[in-house]
Amino acid sequence: MGRAFEFRKARKLKRWSAMSKAFTRIGKDIVMAVKEGGPDPDSNSRLRAVIQNAKSVNMPKENIERAIKRASDKSLGDFKIVLFEGYAPHGVAILVETATDNNTRTVANIRSYFNKCDGSLGTSGSVIFMFDHTCNFRIPANGIDVEELELELIDYGVDEVFVDEDGILIYAPFESFGAIQSELESRGIEILSSGFDRIPQVTKKLTPEQAADVEKLLEKIEEDDDVQNVYHTMEEISEN
Repeated sequence: MGRAFEFRKARKLKRWSAMSKAFTRIGKDIVMAVKEGGPDPDSNSRLRAVIQNAKSVNMPKENIERAIKRASDKSLGDFKIVLFEGYAPHGVAILVETATDNNTRTVANIRSYFNKCDGSLGTSGSVIFMFDHTCNFRIPANGIDVEELELELIDYGVDEVFVDEDGILIYAPFESFGAIQSELESRGIEILSSGFDRIPQVTKKLTPEQAADVEKLLEKIEEDDDVQNVYHTMEEISEN
């Protein structure tokens, strides 16, 4: 198994367990997708992907429809994706993805979390190069030959395909998202969910005490409503 598999396995044990936080993130994704390509999922591939993700976390249909209607209101401000880069204690690099309608507020909040937890907020480009930007798709495993599928999708940019208890996961570079989405849809393969990850190229092993220092900062950042995803270079400690 490759780095994508190990990354996914580690992250699955942690974070985003609160359903309300997942709904908040997806609600913002819907707004950004509608603002970009309109409210019709048939003609807006990005919105189709977000709706699939909403269903995968059991977001009620009425919540999805309400978010789409709200996003169609021209008076509603748009959310902008803003990245923050910095270091936690013990030299662990952190990359924070936010979706904000008030950058001044978000900058102040993220900076305060780093300062309070003995971290340091860096400048643009200071840590992003340490992460590979990837896309991923989850599809049902029933009736699909994984090895054959992987061979057939190599031409569309796929790097890694593996199976877990929830289905088949497909990983590829970020820029391959559209081509893979189109190919899966053209084959009539159901996309259960999709998204993007930033996989650390190298991870840093810490003691449990040092890891606790880093976790304190991660938890503060992840609790912020403007934060969509947080990535880091700390090696996850096995719970086995």
